[in-house]
Amino acid sequence: MAITLFTSFALLLTFAVPIGIALGLSVMIALLVDGAMPLEFLMKELTTSVNSFPLLAIPFFILAGEIMGRGGISRRLINVAESLVGSVVGGTALTAIVTCMFFAAISGSGPATVAAVGGIMIPAMVSKGYDRKFATAVVASAGSIGVIIPPSIPMVMYGVTGSVSIGDMFIAGILPGILVGIGLMIYAYYFSKKNGYLGNGKKISIINILKEIWNAKWSLLIPVIILGGIYGGVFTPTEAAAVAVFIGFIIGVFFYRELKLKELSDIFIESALMTATILIIVGTATAFGKLLAMEQIPNKIAESFLSISSNPTVVILLIILLLLIVGCFMDTIAAIIILTPILLPVAKLVGFDPIHFGIIMIVALAIGFITPPVGVNLFVGAGISGLSLEALSKAILPFIVAMVIVLLIIMFIPALSLILL
Repeated sequence: MAITLFTSFALLLTFAVPIGIALGLSVMIALLVDGAMPLEFLMKELTTSVNSFPLLAIPFFILAGEIMGRGGISRRLINVAESLVGSVVGGTALTAIVTCMFFAAISGSGPATVAAVGGIMIPAMVSKGYDRKFATAVVASAGSIGVIIPPSIPMVMYGVTGSVSIGDMFIAGILPGILVGIGLMIYAYYFSKKNGYLGNGKKISIINILKEIWNAKWSLLIPVIILGGIYGGVFTPTEAAAVAVFIGFIIGVFFYRELKLKELSDIFIESALMTATILIIVGTATAFGKLLAMEQIPNKIAESFLSISSNPTVVILLIILLLLIVGCFMDTIAAIIILTPILLPVAKLVGFDPIHFGIIMIVALAIGFITPPVGVNLFVGAGISGLSLEALSKAILPFIVAMVIVLLIIMFIPALSLILL
């Protein structure tokens, strides 16, 4: 069954079948060919796998991101970021990265972050003489931080799949997410200095910083309420997602007055489409993963890793390599559902903390957002800038290298993930 499962899945991906459909069809084909289990197995998994209270966080965080993206929040976050780094060499590029870090703290999604920030910052960089490919690569790569800094939809999935505290995953992602942002900023600064991209010509002013922070106070308050409520025991991560929707709506409509009620129908439609896509992937990936478990594939993969070496560092490096390769071809949510039951026991066996390993896994798969051929952030960025995927894929390579270096630092220094717990 395993050979049929993998072969059909690979063939379907080759023909550019969407990942959720490819997973479901490969499970169906494997069931029909093997004949040992009825097709009802797939139908059952499609329904039972999404019948989970923690998974309710996903549609709420998606809806919150859509509301906040249209409610004037992203523009105010950009102003704060520019007051902090806009005067430095490559200031507009650095502003884009810092803004993505801010927006990551309220969206939970990589593509949503690229869409919200890129629509403003890519044209702004191009108008100031930045190379269009570099400008788009900056935002596409920084958008990956959207799933590292909490809240994070992939962290919710890892917590559910690996039976790990979602709240602990959220707090463990703060420092690694900031470190990824710093890594991207270092390369952006180097490239900008090399190509003569100057800052905005203004001096850094504490008064101006405080002014912009005050203007964006409601935007900056959102992650404080969400994360403070979770760690203060006021509400669960799932309830926090619903609170984020409510706060985003109130701020966008009544405080900033930029979110129009007539826009709500479009927001709900976009959120529903994205939620449906993710939940189809959740259901089919769960069925795919259970068939793998029945075939003892997780045990065989674990044994193959440990047969190469029993050294924890070597084993985790092999896992990271696998995750980077998988991230090129598979959606992050699907990869987490399928690979967590396989790789987490191996990580525990060689002495890695489940939370630390979860952060390693999330960061490694976040790189998949900007690696072709399935890098979702690349498609969103290319759609905004009008570039071809091939041109953008070349420009993104240095940012991929920067993120891999940061990933290795996170792997070798567990305290970066665990010190805040």
